[in-house]
Amino acid sequence: MAIDILRLVDRLEALIEKGRRIPFSSAVVVSETVFLDIIDQMRISLPEEIKQARRLQQEREKVIAEAQEEAARIISKAREDAARLVAEHELRRQAQEGAERILAEAERQARAIRQGADDYAREVLLRLSDELAAVQRTVANGLAALEQRRRPTQEHGTSPNPTARSPEGTG
Repeated sequence: MAIDILRLVDRLEALIEKGRRIPFSSAVVVSETVFLDIIDQMRISLPEEIKQARRLQQEREKVIAEAQEEAARIISKAREDAARLVAEHELRRQAQEGAERILAEAERQARAIRQGADDYAREVLLRLSDELAAVQRTVANGLAALEQRRRPTQEHGTSPNPTARSPEGTG
């Protein structure tokens, strides 16, 4: 089961909040190992979120197809009923009116089902879009924090050593 993406975002935020502040700057020192671990978990979790959105889209399409099949069945039944009632003029008139009512009702129901399915899919996709946007902002903020942390080192003419470890051994 994939880890909830919003929990990972919360963990990133908590990591930054717990990080040590560098005096006279907005930079924060965080554990690179923990930060990268959370990013890896996000990479694993995001495809699952996308698969879920695809499943919801397929479910929506299935509901629409079922509604169309039901509408076709109702229309077919209405036509059969109308054909049976055509024997007499009065019955023909009544059958025509009944068939039109059934057809109108079937079309109304099909529209309502399609609208409901569309609304549901839109709501789910908007929610997923918001979650993905939040993740993108978090990742961008994390990258910006890392860039900010690198700049002072580069401005002093020293090159960052990617294999160097902090005294605490956290990476």
